[in-house]
Amino acid sequence: MATRSRIGIQLANGSILSVYCHWDGYPEFNGVKLVEHFNCYEKASELIDGGDISCLWTNSGWSNETLPATGPLYYSSRGEDRPPRLDSCLTQYLNDGEEYAYLFTQCGEWICYDLHGPVPYQVNIPVPVAA
Repeated sequence: MATRSRIGIQLANGSILSVYCHWDGYPEFNGVKLVEHFNCYEKASELIDGGDISCLWTNSGWSNETLPATGPLYYSSRGEDRPPRLDSCLTQYLNDGEEYAYLFTQCGEWICYDLHGPVPYQVNIPVPVAA
């Protein structure tokens, strides 16, 4: 069963550009991978520019083949047109039905919102464990 999430970056005007991510959206996986691998505005922006994602961090392809590199598995890699979505504000961004929402802020950090309850609330992203 999927843990759906939305991953976004806050733009200078306050709007949010984001993508859907189908698998492993909980903070202990997607949150940690975002902090480990997409930890600056340029990397976060590049991630979002690829469009909607099946899995944020994998080396398995659509036919379960092993890919040469680990990273996001974009829907575009199987021919789907799933571009990023633009929301005008945080309220609009969080009102989507996913289970978690991640936001790379103008301050240069990832924050996570749990969307399971009637009102979104911020939760901690675990500190990545050094390999």
